[in-house]
Amino acid sequence: MVIVTVTYPTSPASRFDFDYYRSRHIPLIWSLFRDYGLMDARFIRGVAIPGGGPIAYHLVALLSFSSADAFGRGGARHGDEIGADIANFTNVTPILQINEEFGAPEPGHTPQARPSKSDDPAGV
Repeated sequence: MVIVTVTYPTSPASRFDFDYYRSRHIPLIWSLFRDYGLMDARFIRGVAIPGGGPIAYHLVALLSFSSADAFGRGGARHGDEIGADIANFTNVTPILQINEEFGAPEPGHTPQARPSKSDDPAGV
């Protein structure tokens, strides 16, 4: 499985129509990529930066595909249609990245902190 991230960076001149994205673009993604290994999709809207300031991304989409090859076949088949729809909700060029999970602690498990040099009598 791979997770494709699609990020829409912000800028002073950028626009993003969340209503269109939710009502039209998300259903389009599902309809075109379901047969190309799309297994799950999460959409995360930027709302704040700790300490203030402008958000970095309007939206981050996390699209889980059965494989990078399946995603590639779907993109080859429907990429132009998806690309054409982007202008309907934003003037931002999205950034795509193919990712794989890198491991995470088990739920409820807290990794042990590594001792600092001052905690180690040998100073290592």
